[in-house]
Amino acid sequence: MKANELKQLLKGGALSKYAHLYLDVQGQTERFIAAIDSFVALYGEDRDISIFSVPGRSEISGNHTDHNRGCVLAGAIDRDIIAVAAKNDDGLIRIKSEGYDATVIDLSKIDDPDNFENYTSDALIAGLAKSFVNNSYAIGGYDAYATTEVLKGSGISSSAAFEVMIGNILNYMYNDGKISNVDIAKYSQWAENVYFGKPCGLMDQIACAVGGFVFIDFEDPKSPIVDPIDFSLTDAGYSLCIVNTGGNHADLNDDYASVPYEMKAVAREFGKEGLRGLTERELVAKIPALRETLGDRAILRAIHFIRENDRVGEIRAALKASDVDAFLSGILDSGSSSFKYLQNVFTTINVKEQGLSLALALTEGCLAGKGCAWRVHGGGFAGTIQVFIKNELVPKYIELMDSVFGKGATMNLKIRPVGATKLF
Repeated sequence: MKANELKQLLKGGALSKYAHLYLDVQGQTERFIAAIDSFVALYGEDRDISIFSVPGRSEISGNHTDHNRGCVLAGAIDRDIIAVAAKNDDGLIRIKSEGYDATVIDLSKIDDPDNFENYTSDALIAGLAKSFVNNSYAIGGYDAYATTEVLKGSGISSSAAFEVMIGNILNYMYNDGKISNVDIAKYSQWAENVYFGKPCGLMDQIACAVGGFVFIDFEDPKSPIVDPIDFSLTDAGYSLCIVNTGGNHADLNDDYASVPYEMKAVAREFGKEGLRGLTERELVAKIPALRETLGDRAILRAIHFIRENDRVGEIRAALKASDVDAFLSGILDSGSSSFKYLQNVFTTINVKEQGLSLALALTEGCLAGKGCAWRVHGGGFAGTIQVFIKNELVPKYIELMDSVFGKGATMNLKIRPVGATKLF
């Protein structure tokens, strides 16, 4: 479809077809038209264009369980990256993301990861294309303009959404959309591990790709069990708020690394690569010796893993049964365990800075006893908290949290039922 044709459709209200993805259809229509105009300015108007969408994600439960072969529950959110794209015949992938320099990848040079600098978008794009080739799927050139609401540093997986978008476009443009979104997620992880240079897990990519609530079991990391859950948080009368407390992540690498390191150190004492399969009874029997060799924090983190991994299954069952009270109770227990046992709510490097602790305290004071739930969100130590909140309580809650952490700190979100997709 030509740019002018698609713009006319949008102006005529065509985006209302996707009201289940976009609550503010008018505002999103303006966003889509602006993206098309930016594409035309870059690549010309006489192109057959398509529009693609990939959501960000939220970790619902399973805090620091995936790296020890545990289970997680995640959800796609109604903030997405969209791309306007068109095929080309010159063997190049050109992508201009709003606010960033353009990236150009020559598909004839993707075989060697050393051709691409680690930690760059070039490496991710090349890695995605190479993963398609490795799995006997077609690739080809395209020109794209992308704009995103999955903001970097907001804890909702901007990098995973970008990766999945690269694969999403290749899937529809050159493979008729026949590749499953779970496989797109796996290819994205491979690209991040091998080409980008980051040994990430798979939760973020699967959550962005699959959509809705999704349960993931990493007992076999190469073939995780993925179970989408049909539950509407919106229909239950709830919103998901994520509060960005700020804080500096730059000096937290050791904090993040210490969590899987200590958990796996405990596992090795039992002859295991990860904590999956270890029971609390087995752990307790060996605590006196573990205190001598590994210290108390490693034991507490192992206790968190064992209980949290079971808890993910309980929360999954609650969602499948549409039992909102059990779901909220599980979220509160998850948050309590993260604070007390996992200990990833603040860093001991700078105890004066405890934005997450403050946000959790304010949230408890505002929402306790009102049928809501809250917990640390994501890796922790700085960044964001997550709150499941009744819709009627959202305005006052946002007013409170933004008064402390700054205007716009609180994102009012919905769980999006659709993952990576081509629109129209």
